[in-house]
Amino acid sequence: MAKLQLSVAMGDYDRTRALYDGRVQIDGVDPVYMLLNPEEMFFRAMRSRDFDIAELSFSSYLVKHSQGDCPYIAVPVFLSRAFRHTSIYVRKDRIKQPADLKGRRVGLPEYQLTANVWARAILQDDYGVRPEDITWVRGGIDTPGRPEKIALQLPPGVKVEAAPEGTTISELLDRGEIDGFIGPRPPNRAALRNPNIGWLFDDPTAEAKDYYRRTGVFPIMHVVGIRKELAQAHPWLPAAVVKAFTVSKAQALELLSDTSATKVTLPFVEEQLKAARESLGEDYWSYGVQAARKTLETFVRHHHAQGLSKRLMAVEELFHPATYETYSI
Repeated sequence: MAKLQLSVAMGDYDRTRALYDGRVQIDGVDPVYMLLNPEEMFFRAMRSRDFDIAELSFSSYLVKHSQGDCPYIAVPVFLSRAFRHTSIYVRKDRIKQPADLKGRRVGLPEYQLTANVWARAILQDDYGVRPEDITWVRGGIDTPGRPEKIALQLPPGVKVEAAPEGTTISELLDRGEIDGFIGPRPPNRAALRNPNIGWLFDDPTAEAKDYYRRTGVFPIMHVVGIRKELAQAHPWLPAAVVKAFTVSKAQALELLSDTSATKVTLPFVEEQLKAARESLGEDYWSYGVQAARKTLETFVRHHHAQGLSKRLMAVEELFHPATYETYSI
């Protein structure tokens, strides 16, 4: 019996490399891999539905899935996770603490980006700064005129306006025409050279570790989705995808731990690995529903409260039922 020839779009990560180079196979699949950046991958997945299996923005997936209009069903493989305390930049000459953001203007590339959902969640839960307290200025980071990938209907009281035509939010921050900036990427280099611009949190790593100690939440950015018609026609496929991505991640972690000759271009790898395990546990980049339940519940709650999900969804609704429970590889 011939294997399924399926297109697979994903980022170029250490945790996906064993799939791409063929060391790990997806059972029953002859894959055609594409290594793409998030902007292209997410746009093509949601607009033209180009891929059979795709890394998806968690927020965009929830927007569409809550409407019953998503072409993909997710599996609990979390290819991107990040504490988003480093996503919040401010004018340090006027913003000294999170509360100072109330009544201010903050730029963002898209309101519904996963990183921005998490940043707003952190500001609200830990510092009492609600989305309604800020005027949001939407525009491109490096290129003017970036649109939202998905049409949104935001709650009353949330103020979103477009950046002036031909202007980026990096330029607005640099000129002092906005007070802050939130996004998955930093402002452009010119803005970062401005001595009045910096992270909201002077030590974002310490803030993130404290956040995890208090909440048990390690933010999830991206999930893996399978075309619904494929998952329905081939009931074995979702579990096979989870298995393959899990084995690929395990191989990446094994190589990362081999410090006889480090595999990443960074010093102090042993120390950083030790710190990650001490702060987040041995399985610090876990896949699967149960291991990530607190994180998933937190995101779903804030996503709905911020007006992005049509309804408040249960965690079990997010993923293919064959992947609720995973087994050890």
